[in-house]
Amino acid sequence: MRINLKVLSVLGFLTCVALLAGAYYFEYAMGMEPCPLCIMQRVATLMVAIGCLLSFFLIRRPLALLIASIWTLLSSFFGIYLSYHHNWLQNLPADQVPSCGPSLEYMLDAFPVMDIVTVLLRGNGDCADISWNFAGLSMPGWLMVFFIGFAIASAYAVFSAWQARQIQQA
Repeated sequence: MRINLKVLSVLGFLTCVALLAGAYYFEYAMGMEPCPLCIMQRVATLMVAIGCLLSFFLIRRPLALLIASIWTLLSSFFGIYLSYHHNWLQNLPADQVPSCGPSLEYMLDAFPVMDIVTVLLRGNGDCADISWNFAGLSMPGWLMVFFIGFAIASAYAVFSAWQARQIQQA
């Protein structure tokens, strides 16, 4: 059975939009302040969404589709890394949790960009708080499930685009 890559791209994009909308709902409607790793996971979700959107529009160009699919796959791996690290922090014993850092606004004013990126990727004590949970998984746990799904779908898209590219060259 062949999966329609156009439908897969739209589904991936809409899923990313729903995830980002949910994140902003939790932030603005429920008053839950995102930690540095939450912000980075939003960036990874946006990167996956951009890859899915590009895949949709470049579906008839095998090389461009291959590049967009590889972008989506790498973005998914980045998201898996971030959500895994976030889950790891949430499961540390209380005495091993790193200290909380300054706010993002303060860091943007006071620190060089590379230091900010390092702090965002590492996370801090705020990242260890579990403020929401569904079916035994926290938000980063659910995001890891979605990023794994995105990785599987984009790996399929890479394989399909590679095959189409080979056929086009023959």
